[in-house]
Amino acid sequence: MLAVLCPGQGSQKPGFLSPWLELPSFRDRMEWFSTVANMDLVSYGTTADADTLRDTAVAQPLIVAAGLCSLLSIFPRPADGFRQVSVGAGHSVGEITAAAATGVITAEQALVFVRERGREMAAAGAITPTGMSAVLGGDPAEVLDALTRHGLTPANMNSVGQVVAAGTLDQLAALAADPPAKTRIVPLQVAGAFHTAHMAPATARLGAYARAMTTHEAHARLVSNRDGHIIHAGRDVLERLVTQVSAPVRWDLCMATMSEMGVTGLIEVPPAGTLSGLAKRAMPGVEILTLNTPDQLDAAFRMIADHGGNDHAREVQWTLGVAPTKGRVSFSSVTPGDEVSAGEVLAHVEGAFDTHHVTAAHHGVMGDWLVGNGDEVSPGQPILRFGPAIRPHREDGTDQSPDQSPDQTGGSDA
Repeated sequence: MLAVLCPGQGSQKPGFLSPWLELPSFRDRMEWFSTVANMDLVSYGTTADADTLRDTAVAQPLIVAAGLCSLLSIFPRPADGFRQVSVGAGHSVGEITAAAATGVITAEQALVFVRERGREMAAAGAITPTGMSAVLGGDPAEVLDALTRHGLTPANMNSVGQVVAAGTLDQLAALAADPPAKTRIVPLQVAGAFHTAHMAPATARLGAYARAMTTHEAHARLVSNRDGHIIHAGRDVLERLVTQVSAPVRWDLCMATMSEMGVTGLIEVPPAGTLSGLAKRAMPGVEILTLNTPDQLDAAFRMIADHGGNDHAREVQWTLGVAPTKGRVSFSSVTPGDEVSAGEVLAHVEGAFDTHHVTAAHHGVMGDWLVGNGDEVSPGQPILRFGPAIRPHREDGTDQSPDQSPDQTGGSDA
């Protein structure tokens, strides 16, 4: 099973796009994305210095554009990617890359949304001097206690032994002066306390943009960095893209979900390195490709041949409803053959702490159960089939086409 990982802010490096621009198609796409984002992404990715790339309003569109262009270099026809990649996940802003890569939003929507996200977050970060520092090592409980004591937020829970603290510069300085035992504090080159309440001013504006956007159901399993759950419904994905700006990133749970799903291969798109390093420690035995230059494309093609094949790819008539998280499944009152409405609950998955619903993403017909009532299921496991709406008959006896095409049934939080 193959997963694609999309990095977040802080992964960018001066000149990281230069080798990719030797591919004519890559340059053409980056110039198009520059037009959409209304900024010279080609210049930023080749000649800008580290201080310029630290600017949130620059870094975020650049990272998303680079990731999408590299994926188009692997899969010039996105439909080929949908058939080969089973899982997509992104860290922080990388989740926008993953949302576009899995077909939830278009590349153009992603570039406009991330442009505004970067601007709004930069503006929120300018209200109060804030920042972020990585806390490496130490006892996890002691680290969290120390952050609480200093008024800091664990903004990124990346893995055991790596937590990113966020807050005011004074709070971070106090942590550095009084660190938890056996830890190392590393200030990060970011321009604000991302994924904390300091970013709340950005969420209202982004929410308004999101309400104006159209979405589709994900063509592959999309792992949300809010909680590691599998999300398919387009509106759910978009809601999470908005609220994640001021909510902690749980990348540790994303890796746990991918491990439970049985992922065997990971490709991290450029600017790659951070997520690969975390996966090497947290997901032993999984083959990992840190894709940073076009001369690694052959390695990517080989990994696709070895690990690719999406059992969740869209079918002509039927799609799959999957478990959003690990837990015990229980059926709703819907039975195979019943016609259901968009949003109707088809099943419940009871996790360790709460219960989540699997809902109908559109008007259609309930198909077969793929598990038994009361079975234990893993995240992303198919539990039911869902079909298109029953075709009404014309007066002449012929079938009308359904008013909505079949799409995927998503697992969403209640």
